[in-house]
Amino acid sequence: MGDSLLYHDGSRTLQDAFQSRAIADRLEAVTTHTRFTDHDRAFVESSIYFFLATADAEGRPDVSFKGGPAGFVRVTGPDELAFPDYDGNGMFKSLGNLSINPNVGLLFIALHGRPRRMRVNGTARIERDDPLLGATVGAQLIVRVKARAIFPNCPRYIPHMQLVEESRFIPHAGEDFVEPGWKEEDVFCDVIHPRAETFRG
Repeated sequence: MGDSLLYHDGSRTLQDAFQSRAIADRLEAVTTHTRFTDHDRAFVESSIYFFLATADAEGRPDVSFKGGPAGFVRVTGPDELAFPDYDGNGMFKSLGNLSINPNVGLLFIALHGRPRRMRVNGTARIERDDPLLGATVGAQLIVRVKARAIFPNCPRYIPHMQLVEESRFIPHAGEDFVEPGWKEEDVFCDVIHPRAETFRG
């Protein structure tokens, strides 16, 4: 990618075809950074969801929605953030990918209030004995991401939406976990793993 944190030959070819190299370079120079600002931290730690992009060893992509209570993603260092892996469907598509290909992309979006988007590209590692595990209700693993590039996106096409309520499946200390109905269906119920009590917090 040369001297650019964001662009490669594919990007440059299209920038030149659409005469957008100058604005692309200016956007990278003005907005892209490698350390989280206080503004970045506030946005990340107030987010109740983000999208996680991963790829397998052959580069085949996958994207997942990750949700939780405000603060479930934490900025843990100048260029690092961490988030919990909660119990899901047991497929481990995203974490399976990053265990063999650590390159990740995170997209944070604000759909209510002032529209905003922020991307974090970097490398991830899975921690099974992370100190955050004991402080994160419902976490079975912690993922730490070292940022290579942090940058906002134009919010032009973000719709304005109203948040009605948080997901009832978010784990809370002292409360029983709510299981999704599909896990009780005949076709799945005999292969659902037992809930680990240590995840209750």
